[in-house]
Amino acid sequence: MKLRALFIGFGLLSLAACGRQDAIPTETQSSAAPIVLNRGSGGEPDTLDPHRNEENSGAEILRDLFEGLTTEDVEARIVPGTAESWTISEDGRVYTFSIRSGARWSNGDPVAAEDFVAGLRRTVAPATASTYAQILYPIENAEAIVNGKLPPEDLAVHAIDARTLEIRLAAPTPYFLDLLSHATTYPLHRASFAEHGAQFSRPGNLVSNGAYRLTEWVVQSHVKAEKNPYYWDAGNVQIDTVVFHSTEDIDAELRRYRAGELDFTFQFPASQYRWIQDNLPGELHNDPYISTYFYALDIQEPPFDDPRLRQALSMAIDRTVITEQVTAAGETPAYGLVPPGVQNYAGPRYAWAELASEQRVAEARRLYALAGYSDSNPLEIEIRYNTSENHRRIAVAIASMWKQHLGVDARLVNEEWKVMLQTRQDPSAWDVMRIGWTGDYNDAFTFLEIFHSSHGQNFPGYADPEYDALLEAIANETDLERRRVLMHEAERRVMEAYPVVLIYFYANKHLVKPYVKGFQANIMDHNHSRYLRIERNFDRP
Repeated sequence: MKLRALFIGFGLLSLAACGRQDAIPTETQSSAAPIVLNRGSGGEPDTLDPHRNEENSGAEILRDLFEGLTTEDVEARIVPGTAESWTISEDGRVYTFSIRSGARWSNGDPVAAEDFVAGLRRTVAPATASTYAQILYPIENAEAIVNGKLPPEDLAVHAIDARTLEIRLAAPTPYFLDLLSHATTYPLHRASFAEHGAQFSRPGNLVSNGAYRLTEWVVQSHVKAEKNPYYWDAGNVQIDTVVFHSTEDIDAELRRYRAGELDFTFQFPASQYRWIQDNLPGELHNDPYISTYFYALDIQEPPFDDPRLRQALSMAIDRTVITEQVTAAGETPAYGLVPPGVQNYAGPRYAWAELASEQRVAEARRLYALAGYSDSNPLEIEIRYNTSENHRRIAVAIASMWKQHLGVDARLVNEEWKVMLQTRQDPSAWDVMRIGWTGDYNDAFTFLEIFHSSHGQNFPGYADPEYDALLEAIANETDLERRRVLMHEAERRVMEAYPVVLIYFYANKHLVKPYVKGFQANIMDHNHSRYLRIERNFDRP
């Protein structure tokens, strides 16, 4: 017997969610002039190849260009996407999806089950070199394929017919339907990939299946996407053109927003938060976010191969000062890895988090000395961050704390985002690097799995066989309470090894013009352009 269900995290969601209740009436969409949305997108995207992307700015664009078997509603809850329905076997291991009859690629071709097979196989294929391939380990044989032990064709995904896809899991996975909205699971237009190869994701070549299609990419300027007339729900998409503007300089982004050049910002400078509260209160959106800000340490070689030094650096930071005086835009101090608000989970905190500041600093100094450092022999390091005034201010504050409390000499190095993506792949090229990790799905495991010894995003090089075993146990545990206990144990273990210096939990923060309707903050900070609309009668520059 099969159970027809939408299993979201640890709950059930009715199939009735497949239709949006806020559909835009057809008559409001007819206009001689196209409706254009100008969005800030953070740094320059590294790629728009969905199976190789690894950063947030590209992911937001890809959510407009593509659609997975599942997708998200405006509140980031999982709902049917290109699959209109599915069944789950009684043992929770076999998922059978029905592809929508109206699902089309942006060139009009029908989306077939085999396109999803091709996309999933491409992600796990070693030749793709996806740093996210491990996210698909729940699928049977995925791990062996990623590690080169089996060919991609052995991935347990099969097209039963043109509109029916079967996926077999290695073990029941509570968050699997959430995972199927992630870019690594997007389908591949096989004909265009065969024609263009690695260039298939460039403008003019990219054939996508989402609400928008890629029409232009001007490096260090913008990415333009136009409404896909073949999208199955195109009748409910009001905005004709979305322009994503690269905005690493967040002060400039705020100026462009105030000048009317942007309708929706990627973020805003923390130094202007109070001014924005006073002057743009109705346009400010500042809400909890499933994301953690931390400094990665190269623990594979000296000086950070000494855990005492790593702990000393962590304890010497006053996170309350950082969040209340430096960022000061809703962030909260991080004394654990997993942010609050992740469904069905509350993680551990460092025991020393409750100590008074003087006690924490005293212990940090003791550990620093035990690691062999002193005023006459100070630690000399570089703090590397991607170009951003917010990141610079945080780095200045932390370097000052390390100098004041421990005597550390830290030099600040900033790099453009695309450059830093390359730098962080080579641990010998950096000491301390700013990293932000945003959950790929609403489950604590998304924060834990990146510290697996073989994970492509494990930049510190943390390797602990017992931790890897815990992750395997979590992946195979069907009892939800026992699973939470194991995740708590794993989180505490990696925290106490200090491969990263945890600093704060993000808040998502945007400025959105009053005439942009349909925006709703959500913990994932996923903001699909297809849910937004622009009022026709407004005073717009």
